[in-house]
Amino acid sequence: MIRMSTVTEIEWTDATWNPVTGCTKLTAGCDFCYAERFSERFRGVPNHPFETGFDLTLRPERVTQPLSWKKPKRIFVNSMSDLFHKEVPRAFIDKVFDTMEHADWHTFQVLTKRSSLLTRYLKHRYGDGLAPPHIWLGVSVEDAKNTVRIKHLRAAQASTKFISFEPLLGPVGAVDLTSINWAIVGGESGPRSRPMEEAWALEILKQCRAQKVAFFFKQWGGVRPKSGGRLLKGREWNQYPKSSANKRAAQIAAE
Repeated sequence: MIRMSTVTEIEWTDATWNPVTGCTKLTAGCDFCYAERFSERFRGVPNHPFETGFDLTLRPERVTQPLSWKKPKRIFVNSMSDLFHKEVPRAFIDKVFDTMEHADWHTFQVLTKRSSLLTRYLKHRYGDGLAPPHIWLGVSVEDAKNTVRIKHLRAAQASTKFISFEPLLGPVGAVDLTSINWAIVGGESGPRSRPMEEAWALEILKQCRAQKVAFFFKQWGGVRPKSGGRLLKGREWNQYPKSSANKRAAQIAAE
């Protein structure tokens, strides 16, 4: 049986859950995708979870997994894919959201580059309402060319919104963080990693502080994720958004 990962080296989450694996590339941030690199190592290996490499694959047997995980966790949804890939059927996304809504003792972190599809889906599912606060919806932005995703996210019917500026490949310029709760910044890792300049990260930090957005500095990157460490201006930045979901998790943990 394939299980949810209870161990992850991703600093801003506790666990990963992959009801979908595999993806296709969109922009420069996808060029040296860590998930593709990992998956393709096992292409053709009989009975391996990644026997088909990084081909988009629905995993219906995994859809209800978080319901059996009783201890509250932050769960990164589809660390090995994108839930809003155009080839993922809406009915399948519905099942994933059904599970997330029911498992409200967890905090789910959903990250996408398909920001317009995210916005449309939330409108379809919630009408004039909002997604529950324990389901965090976010977009990935690697440079100024892709800040339109932030515009889509601001319009999305989500209670808790976040941006992952990773891999940060260039300056993003001035961005409107209205209604955004959290920003993550990180450099690229892997054998072909592209360096991140300090000025790009500090530009985002300054805007987060001015607009009262929680800031999390994940890594500098390098050949390995830990190569450059996690210090920015001599300290770690581990802020999380203030959310009723966090309070709910704390209450359950104390029971």
